[in-house]
Amino acid sequence: MNRANEISEKVINNYQKDEGMMIIIYAQWCVNNALDPKKVYLKAYPDQTKNEYVMHMLEQTVSAEEAEPISNDTLLQVLSLFGNEDLAFVVSQEIEAMREAKK
Repeated sequence: MNRANEISEKVINNYQKDEGMMIIIYAQWCVNNALDPKKVYLKAYPDQTKNEYVMHMLEQTVSAEEAEPISNDTLLQVLSLFGNEDLAFVVSQEIEAMREAKK
C-alpha cells in the first residue's frame, strides 16, 4: 500500500471513530433525557433502520444515573460539527417539547 492510501485509510478510520463518538454522545443525551435514541434518530433518518453500525452505536449507552450530564448545546454543537443537520433539527424539536412539558 502506498503512503497516500495509508494516510487516506487513517483519516477514514479516525472519522469513523469520531462519528461513532458523536452517535454515542447523542444516544446518551437521549437516555439522560428519558428519550428512546432509536426512535428519535429514525424521525430524522427513517430509511436508516438497516444501518447496523448506527443501530449498534445507539445501544452503547449507560443508565442516566451512571452517565455524565450532556448539555443540549453540547449535543447540538457535536451534531453540527458532523453536518448532522437533520438530526440536530429533530433534537431541537425534542428540546422544545421538553421545555414545553416543564411549563
